Amino acid sequence: MHNIEPYYNWLKHYNVAEDPNSPYNGKEYNFNLYSENIYGYYIDPHWDFMGSETLYIKILFTDYDRGFIIIEFIGEWNDAINNDIMYLKRNIIDHFTRYGIQKYILIGENILNFHGSDDSYYEEWFEDMEDGWITGVNFRDFVQEEMKNYNIDSYLNFGGELDIVNWRTLKPLLFFEKIDDIISKRIDLL
Repeated sequence: MHNIEPYYNWLKHYNVAEDPNSPYNGKEYNFNLYSENIYGYYIDPHWDFMGSETLYIKILFTDYDRGFIIIEFIGEWNDAINNDIMYLKRNIIDHFTRYGIQKYILIGENILNFHGSDDSYYEEWFEDMEDGWITGVNFRDFVQEEMKNYNIDSYLNFGGELDIVNWRTLKPLLFFEKIDDIISKRIDLL
C-alpha cells in the first residue's frame, strides 16, 4: 500500500497545506518517514489522517468561490466498527461546509472495502447541502453494491457516467464541470 500515492499533479493549482481555511494548513510532510499505516501496512506520507484508523484522505482541490472540493481516499471505509463517516463528517465535511462548500467529489478508486452501519451521518450531510450534492467517482463495483445495501446511494451519487477513468488528465475545474454536468442531468431526470 505504500506505493499508492494520492494524485499530486494538481499541487500547482492547490495545496491543502497552504490553504488557510484547511484543517491541514501548515502541515509539513516528511517524505522520508512512513509512519501512518492501515492494518499494519504503511501508506505514503502524502495521505492525511482524518480521525479514522482505516480510512485516509487527500484533499486534492478546493474552490471556495464555486463551492466545491475534491477528496481522494485510501483504505477501508468502515462505518460498522470505526464509524468512519462520523470522522469524515465531523472533522472534514463540517469544517468545509462552514466555508460554503456545497459540492463534494469523492474519489474512491483506492477504497478497498466498505462496511456499512446506519445512514444517519450521510442523511445529515445530504441535508446540510442546500443547493449542492455529494458524488463518488470510480468507486469499485462491490463497494457501490455494499453502499446500496445500506441506502447510501440515496445521498451519494455514483456509478454510470461517474466512473471517469481519465479524470487525472483533466484540470480541476474541467473535472468539476464534467461532474457538475452529469449530476445536473441526473437531477433534471428526477
